[in-house]
Amino acid sequence: MTQTTAAGSPPRSSWGGDWHDAKGVRYELNWIEDTGELYVMREPAPPEWADPFGGIHVRIDDKATFDSMTVAVVAHIDGRDKVESVLGGWLEAMEQPNSAEWLAERLRDAGVAVTPSN
Repeated sequence: MTQTTAAGSPPRSSWGGDWHDAKGVRYELNWIEDTGELYVMREPAPPEWADPFGGIHVRIDDKATFDSMTVAVVAHIDGRDKVESVLGGWLEAMEQPNSAEWLAERLRDAGVAVTPSN
């Protein structure tokens, strides 16, 4: 876990940038201390797919493609101790295939997961 602060933005902690789902889509996981928002930045994905956080994504024409990263809040967790507890074992888990599913399950089991609003 690394902590960064960009000028004018709240402190945030990075919990790894090499999470992958079953389709091989890469995610970066970050937490904003001030708001408790745990969010993922997701690389562009295949035409049809379901992310492990419950979102369904379908590209229906050329104008609907994602050419850049997208951001989704996946949980609200107040306090660093709680984040560290929920994400215990994250570094080892991130190295495994379909690691984003491990993350999604941990968030659901802890009762902190955010329901997608698609």
